[in-house]
Amino acid sequence: MASVSNDPHIADPESLWSAVTPPLPAYPRLEGSVGADVVVIGAGFTGLSTALNLRKAGVDVAVVEAAEPGWGGSGRNNGQVIPTLTRPDPDDIEARHGEAGERFVALLRDSASILFDTVREHAIAAEAEQTGWVQPVHSPGRIAISERRVRQWSKRGAQVELLSAAQAREMLGSQAWHGGFWNRTGGHINPLALARGLARVLADAGGRIFVRTPALGFARDGGQWLVRTPGGSVRARALVLATNAYTGEFSRSLAPRIARELVPVLSWQMATQPLPQAVRASVIPGRQAMSDTHGDLHFARYDARHRLVSGGAIIAPFNRVERLKVMVGARLLRLWPQIGEVRFEHVWNGYVGMTRDFMPRFHRLGPDAWAWAGCNGRAVALAVALGGEFAKAVRGVPERELAMPFSEPAPLPMHTLARRVARLMLLRYRWLDGREIR
Repeated sequence: MASVSNDPHIADPESLWSAVTPPLPAYPRLEGSVGADVVVIGAGFTGLSTALNLRKAGVDVAVVEAAEPGWGGSGRNNGQVIPTLTRPDPDDIEARHGEAGERFVALLRDSASILFDTVREHAIAAEAEQTGWVQPVHSPGRIAISERRVRQWSKRGAQVELLSAAQAREMLGSQAWHGGFWNRTGGHINPLALARGLARVLADAGGRIFVRTPALGFARDGGQWLVRTPGGSVRARALVLATNAYTGEFSRSLAPRIARELVPVLSWQMATQPLPQAVRASVIPGRQAMSDTHGDLHFARYDARHRLVSGGAIIAPFNRVERLKVMVGARLLRLWPQIGEVRFEHVWNGYVGMTRDFMPRFHRLGPDAWAWAGCNGRAVALAVALGGEFAKAVRGVPERELAMPFSEPAPLPMHTLARRVARLMLLRYRWLDGREIR
């Protein structure tokens, strides 16, 4: 029998995005048995993008979602659209994965543009601003990181630029940084509005979405895939598993080897009161998305109502919301003293799926079945772009043409312990943040 999780972090999030985003129509739960050409498990960015690409090609597709579209990490994140990984960099990816790595790097390079083009094509009201993404460096020696990334991405045709200390300070309105890396194709969105918009477009195109329908498991049955849910089942020729950090949170029997190869880490997001124009004129005046080189990440962007959307990480699990307000409020004032009093009006969280090497994992689950997991905090652009790749795979495009370096699942030893101690890694990140790179 399937074991269903009672994790307290899978309650409905009360976020800025849920407060400002129009609700979806009432999609049905799955009751009984249905058939489709393709079944997609998970209605986040990857699942919805995959299903939409398939429907545009005339493929019959059914999506089963444990909660609601965009309920998981896709609707809870900061909304920064970043066309890179945290690490590794392109040279390392290609050295490790060969031609598949080259194709993946090309997809990653184009991922932000794919997302914004999708928003424009379908007129999705996602508060999209393609103003670029900036990674400023927090110590002089770390400009070497920006130089390396600009060099490697420029070689592959990315729209990137090295920023001097003066340019970074002018662009961001802060004296805290010493230069940086600018990717012009990035930006930011309301992530929940994007997920709900993709769901609306998919449903309008004839795709079926079943909500409050957790997949308990899947298996081959009579030459097809059979997905079991509490109220029924879906039988399909092909299957795509798109549950990422929440793979083991509703059913521990869904894909246990994949669930155990990543560590879900709680990520906290926060939104200030709307900032007045006089402040916005000097605090990120170009409205770029920004996340810097700290391991204990410093990040911020505006939403459509001129709130500064930031966040942070915290170790001890007591009084976290109030402690985060103090900590992140002090950080924002340190970066931008001109803000004045900082009031946080929304604080929320969600899981990020972390892997040991910060590289996503791509898997073939069997005939006509695929999965990926391990966003490492950089899934917004990549997850939408991967929908096109999974749709190609489902339609028979050979592996040698797909931008996914496949591997076998590699569960982490002592996974339960790793989940419990993962937040302690923040201590190491903070220690490293204080050391200069020479």
